[in-house]
Amino acid sequence: MSRGPARRRHVQDLVFLVIGVSTPIGILAVNGSAFIMLHLQEFRLGIAICSLVSGLCLNALGAYAALARAYAYAPRLYTEYRFWLVGIAVVVVAAWSVVGAWLTYISMQNPKHLPNLAAVLTAVWLLFLPFAVTFVSRRFKLLDHEPGLFRNESPGEGRNKRHQSPAPPPP
Repeated sequence: MSRGPARRRHVQDLVFLVIGVSTPIGILAVNGSAFIMLHLQEFRLGIAICSLVSGLCLNALGAYAALARAYAYAPRLYTEYRFWLVGIAVVVVAAWSVVGAWLTYISMQNPKHLPNLAAVLTAVWLLFLPFAVTFVSRRFKLLDHEPGLFRNESPGEGRNKRHQSPAPPPP
């Protein structure tokens, strides 16, 4: 048996598995959602706590990436102000997550008003900061610097060297 028919058979098996599993998972999701909607007052605090933990995890990853990027571009400056930078990051992550959890708790007051704008905006609020930090730090390269500004580099050294075209070969 050649690889072509075996690979095609594998793809067919995978497609049938996905199709076969999607309906039972959908039925469980719908029934779980209906149960939660009937007992929303009991689940409200748990959902808010999950929102807090989720916000802490996502925002901490974003803050960690931003701090690592700051260290990579300005190690001396980062080392000098490390406690301030980490402290500010902790306060921002905690505050953002607590506000998100509180808004989640508030938006889940009445199951007859769900889905509502407050719940959707809260979810967007919780997703905004980690993605914004990553996008801004990568896209706009706010932490880029001129060589020699933060390290003891001459203008020809450092990070910007890899962005230059390679030196021509010797004659």
